[in-house]
Amino acid sequence: MRLRHKPWAKDYLEENAGIVVKEPQTKKGKWSVIFNNPNPIHVEVGTGKGQFVVGMALANPEVNYIGIEHFDSIIVSAVEKTVDAGVPPNLRLLRANGKELADIFETGEVSRVYLNFSDPWPKTKHAKRRLTYKSFLDLYKQVLVADGEIHFKTDNRGLFEYSLVSISQYGMELLDVSLDLHAEMPEDNVMTEYEEKFSAKGQPIYRLEAKFKSKS
Repeated sequence: MRLRHKPWAKDYLEENAGIVVKEPQTKKGKWSVIFNNPNPIHVEVGTGKGQFVVGMALANPEVNYIGIEHFDSIIVSAVEKTVDAGVPPNLRLLRANGKELADIFETGEVSRVYLNFSDPWPKTKHAKRRLTYKSFLDLYKQVLVADGEIHFKTDNRGLFEYSLVSISQYGMELLDVSLDLHAEMPEDNVMTEYEEKFSAKGQPIYRLEAKFKSKS
């Protein structure tokens, strides 16, 4: 995702420090304390402009949501959406890289990971950068509870097919697979900005749910 540089982003993030958690590595194992409740924690890796994670937090107050985004110029839009939504108490944002999950969360601290419209990295030489590559699956397994789930959505058929193979070869159990999510449109589906854009053009949205069978 490429956005124009926003010189005011850093100051805006500082003004909303209660939403964007600073030094999240120091909160490892303490997220229930941060949220002040023992509710399950769901994490979106690559939260983008925040429409999905904000919508999920509003729809499911019994779940704690954490959106992770790497760039100030992008996460600032998620902060704006959070503010516009009245700052749901069950939502936090982190400026971090998905590779840092094991530094941010304790083993078994997360109940679900969402991967929405991730960069497909179509070249074979870039396969290790895909968020469903084995090394990333290792990370998710480490921070997720036993039988923790991954929910994945994309408009990119190549990435979807790759992810089905990668997840299956890893030994995960596929719970649900949809080749055209909007043909079925579950009532609880919360769309991302990209999802709205691509579905409006008639492109199918691919989705899967999978879980880790057990801790090794």
